[in-house]
Amino acid sequence: MRDWFASLESREKLFVGLGALIVGVALVYGFVWAPLDKSHEAVATSVDDWRRSLAELRPLKGLAQDSRQNARSTTTAGQQAPIIVVDQTLRSRGLEQFRRRSQPTSSNGIRVEFENVAFDDLVLWLGDLSEQHAMHVQAGSVSTGSRPAPGRVNATLTLERAL
Repeated sequence: MRDWFASLESREKLFVGLGALIVGVALVYGFVWAPLDKSHEAVATSVDDWRRSLAELRPLKGLAQDSRQNARSTTTAGQQAPIIVVDQTLRSRGLEQFRRRSQPTSSNGIRVEFENVAFDDLVLWLGDLSEQHAMHVQAGSVSTGSRPAPGRVNATLTLERAL
C-alpha cells in the first residue's frame, strides 16, 4: 500500500489523504459520537419527564398533608367526649349564646336545645359536626322561635357520633 501511495502524484496524494481523513471522521462520528449523543438525548428526555412529573405531583403533596391532618383531627375528635366537641364547635360558630341546655345521652350521644337560633347557622354547624367529627342528627324537632323574627327557630337535637 505504501508503494502504491508513493507512486501517486502530489495532487492525487492530497486527494487520497483528504478522502481518508473524511472517512476516518465519518467512522468516528458513526461509531463513537452518535451512540453517545443518542444516550445523552435519552437521558435528557428522561430528566425532563421526571421534572415534569415532580412539578405535577407537588400540589398533590399539599393535599396529602391536608388529608393526613384532617384524619388526625377526626381521630382526635373521635376521642373527645361529645359534650366537648359540641361546646368547641358552638363557640367556633358563635352559637354558644343560643344554646339553652346540653345533656349527654350516651357515651357517643348528646341532646342539645337551642332557643331563637338562626336556622342557616344551625345547619352550617350541623354540617361541621358531620364532616369534622362524624356526629349526625339522630332525632330532632324544630319550631318557630319564641321571638318572632325571620329565620329564627327553637330546636332540640339528639346527636350521635358514628362509630
